[in-house]
Amino acid sequence: MSSKAGINGLLNLRSSSPATESDVLTSEFYHTHLMICNALFNLKGRVALVTGGGSGIGLMITQALAVNGAKVYIVGRSEEKLERVAQTYGKDQVNDGEIIPITADIIDKKEIARLYKEISEREKCLCILVNNAGTSGETFESSFDDWERVYRPNVGQIFFLTTAFLPLLQKSADIYSDYSGTVINIASVSGLLKTAQHHFQYNTSKAAAIHLTRILANEVASNRFKIRVNSISPGVFPSEMTTEGSGEDQRSYIPKDQYADKLPAGRPGKDEDIARAVIFLVVEQYIKGQNLVIDGGYSLVAGY
Repeated sequence: MSSKAGINGLLNLRSSSPATESDVLTSEFYHTHLMICNALFNLKGRVALVTGGGSGIGLMITQALAVNGAKVYIVGRSEEKLERVAQTYGKDQVNDGEIIPITADIIDKKEIARLYKEISEREKCLCILVNNAGTSGETFESSFDDWERVYRPNVGQIFFLTTAFLPLLQKSADIYSDYSGTVINIASVSGLLKTAQHHFQYNTSKAAAIHLTRILANEVASNRFKIRVNSISPGVFPSEMTTEGSGEDQRSYIPKDQYADKLPAGRPGKDEDIARAVIFLVVEQYIKGQNLVIDGGYSLVAGY
């Protein structure tokens, strides 16, 4: 039975004519078909933009989207790093996904405008925007300039990049039925905890990012945009920020036993943990303005 037949059957049920047994069976097939994983989590043909997609959590997100069929533009300042990711992970995608590098400094409004122009000339819409790029900072010895250097990418960039791309994100709802563009801001569980962890500016910037997500979600909804804004707060995951480096494959590694007794999960986060969270927020149309904590129980131990 074709999908067209299923849709026609559903339309018949909604008409004024009496429903037949065949109509009911067709409708049941249609709704059952929608529950299949491939239908629920289909990203084929979707266009995504991931900032900081060259390493760490950004790379995990990039791979998750691309391997499931999305065309993913990765943005960062290091052309060499981005090209290496595209060459290493952009080939032989099982669902025709792509990884396309674009070099840009997204804490500069002129660079954001240039990036928007380039994407809008290439694509009819943007379905997914992941604001992942960020930085940490000094521990105790810091200045006002140090705080600004952390807040520009961790908070300001989220605002300016998101607002710049609203028109292109809105167009995704016009092209794909029953779909709204999505913005996912990568915050941190550190933005929720009561402890400073020796990173005052980083932790407070992530708290600001979580609250900014709520504000943006409300403003976007109030202005009738068909765009969802949510955030993810990861716990301990391997990245250049947590391990102070990465290998030739752009990946960072944390020994499992390093957190065996420190986290309820008994391990640091894995690539697939981030992948599932991101794909869930990309496809779930009924979540707006929420913060999804993926921390292996870290916040249970550290406390809010």
